[in-house]
Amino acid sequence: MARTLRDILDAAANGVFPPPDGRTTVVPQPSPRDAGVLSFTAHSVVFTDEDPEWVHETLRKADCDALAATMNARFLTALLDRTGRRHETIDALLVAAPLPGGPPPELSEITDPAHSRVAYARGRREDVRVWAARGGVVVLGRGVAGRLEVSVEVDADVRHRGLGRRLVAAARQLVDEPLWAQVAPGNARSARAFQAAGYLPVGAEALLLP
Repeated sequence: MARTLRDILDAAANGVFPPPDGRTTVVPQPSPRDAGVLSFTAHSVVFTDEDPEWVHETLRKADCDALAATMNARFLTALLDRTGRRHETIDALLVAAPLPGGPPPELSEITDPAHSRVAYARGRREDVRVWAARGGVVVLGRGVAGRLEVSVEVDADVRHRGLGRRLVAAARQLVDEPLWAQVAPGNARSARAFQAAGYLPVGAEALLLP
């Protein structure tokens, strides 16, 4: 099995997942910023620089279904306490292949580094680029393990008109490699938009923020 987080992500983007054997794989953090947990079908990946033996022992103490242990509140709390990090949410992780053709003409790139969306994205990603459309923005940047990630924002007064779906679909025309998205499971509107635009769910992710 692949031994780095990037290897695991690259394989998942191509439809090749860790074996559904109920086990947990522990791999090193890809950077000081990135630590967390990935949950695939019947297999989890914890990416941390903590002792793997500590991870496995803490999972055994979680007192829950072993297949759900890495996303159990007891384990995540113990991992947060051990690392001194913070946690916001467990996201659904989706991925899509690039699409041919150039970006739609209604997209224009924002090059001002002081723009609010650029500044926010740079707090979590590198190589951030932002495109604006009437009523929304598309943000691309390199996040966990250097993967290319997308997020969109749609203005309140133009919601329910399909703009979010069009923007996340257009993002696939801006890239030449797999494009990743993290969506809160409760955000059904966003989840439907990404899936309608061809993004496929691959698992769940809990990021531990510095």
